[in-house]
Amino acid sequence: YARGGQPGWAALAMSLLAAASVATQACSWLWLRSDPPALRPDVPRWLLVALHLLQLGFLFRCLYALKVGWKVCWAKAEEEEEQRRMAFLSHDISMLRLFETFLENTPQLTLLLYVILRTNKAEPSQGLGICTAFLCVTWSLLDYHQSLRSFLQDKYELSLGSSVVYFLWNLFLLCPRILAVAVFALLWPYGVAVHFPLVWLAMFLWVSLQGTDFMESPGPEQLYRAVVAVILYFSWFNVAQGRTLHRSIIYHGFILVDSTLLSLSWLWCRSPSDEHSYLVPVLSAALPCYLLGLALRVAYYQWLHPNVRAQHEGGYDEVDANGRTEGLELRSFSVPDLVNRRLQRLAQAQCPITRPAGQRSLNGAAAV
Repeated sequence: YARGGQPGWAALAMSLLAAASVATQACSWLWLRSDPPALRPDVPRWLLVALHLLQLGFLFRCLYALKVGWKVCWAKAEEEEEQRRMAFLSHDISMLRLFETFLENTPQLTLLLYVILRTNKAEPSQGLGICTAFLCVTWSLLDYHQSLRSFLQDKYELSLGSSVVYFLWNLFLLCPRILAVAVFALLWPYGVAVHFPLVWLAMFLWVSLQGTDFMESPGPEQLYRAVVAVILYFSWFNVAQGRTLHRSIIYHGFILVDSTLLSLSWLWCRSPSDEHSYLVPVLSAALPCYLLGLALRVAYYQWLHPNVRAQHEGGYDEVDANGRTEGLELRSFSVPDLVNRRLQRLAQAQCPITRPAGQRSLNGAAAV
């Protein structure tokens, strides 16, 4: 961008990269600091601090997880304990990857799409990059959901069909949203600088009103809510316990109206001789695409969610005080104090409680 005579685009891309890296490293360090000592990597504290300051904390987590995974593959002694440790490590990595994706890749994907529309030129590498980025963003959502379910002691995991439908409905909901923002930026480039903070602030207040309790202290909790608000600008992300049906309707209704207004603004204000007339049929197809995503989501929770199979087979989790939280049986270590409380809270918020058919579920499979 800089060598092409667009220093503003270059500065924006670098700013997105820097902000995403700082936020991801900050979350990684705050999680390590709050973890029980037995769950932390066996390295000096000063080294962990230095790695995160050098923006290498996430890379270190991945390498450490590979080391533990190798040990799980070959070690026979304490294998079950190491598998539980691996579940904790992999979930933290998956969540950090999700944060990095929506803080860096998704805004850069929107910027790249805007640049292509603005210049009316697309290199093959750019087209391939856009397709790959859409798939990677959607995959990060599926990977996070699968990782969270692996934290549960639940034999009902995502099947191949459930994973495919979960992937598709996220893809069909994400594509129209990014397209609407890019098209709006095509008409008013600086309008996005107003639109994003306003919608982000609305999402931040909405998350705050839901009373999230993810971090260990109020200050880091605000960072978590700010990151989640960025995710909600593009995609659904559940952060609170209870039935998600009403919250989901409110969220998707808001995003649908907002994206429609962004698209209609471009259609209304563009000149008849606009060279981007090919976008009219593309935008016309965006609404059916979004509605198809919603239909697939309803189908997933109605017929393909793991809890549906559990209810049909009559299985359910009994509530007790050993490693289970409000009906959710969590992976825990043999030592009771070694509990990853972040994952407990996320499991309560995002994984429905399995109960027999006929019993009402707090966040049941019928909740969309």
